[in-house]
Amino acid sequence: MNSVANKVAVVGSGISGAVCASILARNGVSVTIFESARGPGGRMSQRREVTEEGRELVFDHGAPYFSVSNAEVWDLVREWESRGLVAEWDENFGAFDCISHKFLGIQQEGLTKKYVGVPGMNAICRALCQETGVESKFGVGVGRLEWLEDENLWSLMGLDGQNLGQFQGVVASDKNIVSPRFTNVTGRAPPLDMNLVPGMAVKLQDIPVIPCFALMIAFAEPLSAIPTKGFRVVNSEVLSWACCDSSKPGRSATSERWVLHSTVEYANGIIAQTGLVKPSEATLKKVAEELFHELQSTGLDISQPFFKRAHRWGSAFPGTSIAREEKCLWEKNKRLAICGDFCVSPNIEGAIVSGIAAASKLSSCW
Repeated sequence: MNSVANKVAVVGSGISGAVCASILARNGVSVTIFESARGPGGRMSQRREVTEEGRELVFDHGAPYFSVSNAEVWDLVREWESRGLVAEWDENFGAFDCISHKFLGIQQEGLTKKYVGVPGMNAICRALCQETGVESKFGVGVGRLEWLEDENLWSLMGLDGQNLGQFQGVVASDKNIVSPRFTNVTGRAPPLDMNLVPGMAVKLQDIPVIPCFALMIAFAEPLSAIPTKGFRVVNSEVLSWACCDSSKPGRSATSERWVLHSTVEYANGIIAQTGLVKPSEATLKKVAEELFHELQSTGLDISQPFFKRAHRWGSAFPGTSIAREEKCLWEKNKRLAICGDFCVSPNIEGAIVSGIAAASKLSSCW
């Protein structure tokens, strides 16, 4: 390989992009990850908050855990487990019915093994982004991908117009790279011109997404009235999920920290009022109050938290799978792979499977 031919750009450092980058690097490909956020993880990221008293709190405010059924993913998870990057979250789980005000099916909900990153969900992505052969550039958003026909290379430009370099191949693990939502939020055209990849255009044109608001709360004392560490909420128009984040392996137990997720309907209602721009503090405060009030209305003995903050996931959760059989989208002539949970299944395992598939496609080029 020459100095250019073995260079691949990976756009996005969520689990799909991070897995793909790691596998490529182990196969001798030089990889550069571009991530607009300050750190890796996507919806597996970890949120750090500081209270008014200066107390630091951490929350897995996106995906609470993941489960595994795919053989290739099992191999990776066993390796991550041996490295101390993941552990099983072995607790009671259930469902709470807001009509009967009772917990249901606690045993059944806990039958599937649930895994978490240690000490946070982002630990896996962070480790993969630091592996030999992977260069990670955080806080660098990709504004444009241009195909240089004469050079048979990709040229990447930053959101600020900066030249990010030329690459033999590109992996896009962020669906917003082609989404009209990118335009709605930034006012700019999506980074990838669909005319360059007409074969992908139909599938990528408008991937539906499921919005969600997350509420991070911390209590001085355990919520002893709740018999599980995670539960689905049924028959609620506001809440869909709640879990005790501090009960996960490797977490600090100096306070009891919970994460609540809203229903899709509730999130859509808020977004219909405020639009897709970054939510104001007033909006987030209103959401925090409403989500917490719904938890209190369950009739459970819920004390007042000493910390409470909401976060909006506007487009992190895909509403469809566009490449179930292929596991990723692949344009061989231009060495472009598009991967993510929106390709296989809308969960962490689906994202990993898609990242593995994208790495296989790129690796076969050399």
